[in-house]
Amino acid sequence: MPKRRLRIASYNINGITTRLEILLRWLGECQPDIVGLQELKTTSENFPAQAIADAGYSAIWHGQKSWNGVAILSRVGEPVETRRCLPGDPDTDQSRYIEAAVCGFLVGNMYAPNGNPWPGPKFDYKLKWMDRLHEHAQELLDSGLPAILIGDYNVIPTELDAYKPDRWAKDALFSLEAREKYKVLAAQGWTDAIRFLHPDERIYTFWHYWRNSFERDAGIRIDHALLSPALAPGLKAAGVDRTPRGWEKTSDHAPMWVELEVP
Repeated sequence: MPKRRLRIASYNINGITTRLEILLRWLGECQPDIVGLQELKTTSENFPAQAIADAGYSAIWHGQKSWNGVAILSRVGEPVETRRCLPGDPDTDQSRYIEAAVCGFLVGNMYAPNGNPWPGPKFDYKLKWMDRLHEHAQELLDSGLPAILIGDYNVIPTELDAYKPDRWAKDALFSLEAREKYKVLAAQGWTDAIRFLHPDERIYTFWHYWRNSFERDAGIRIDHALLSPALAPGLKAAGVDRTPRGWEKTSDHAPMWVELEVP
């Protein structure tokens, strides 16, 4: 069976209304095939569907006023929504997960809770949300369907994923509990695309706006792509598109991406 090579990207846009020009410029220059967007920070009614359609992308989305918000864009087929929150999530008003079938596989796109301040109720919610993610991820694996779980996990998995790990010691993103949750998730059978192909490199996806963090490359890796065993053999490349992070009035994240060969 002939195969096609697809680029699937994840981009925390940090406000799609205020950074629509940034998004459209990046889509035009890089032309990813499928994109998971996070932190839309706008209601579903105000999602810029026409502008994205004019750029050549079909889309599904789940917005939320001022906070959160996730979307899946595709220029290689209409994304067919299969889920817009994790099973058992009692707080469906928080738009943090959306899932769709595209090109014969499932794309689960997430904006996981930050969890700060830690300890506290927000951190407790983060861990419970990750537990629900674990349960759903296991169901996906048990189904045997090819799937990718992509997005802003808000977890720094290891010391290699932070410029100066000691500076994150009191942050929920680098807490032992959150890191263990991510480790257990991957151990279900998922492949961390970037770390699989670049086991020893310091690769970051987020840089604070202050203290010239991007210019100094003082970043962290919190945006990840996990591949199911049915998709992992097709992994050909993975990385971070740092260019948009250098543009004016841009997001504090850069798009991360994977290239897959799929039937």
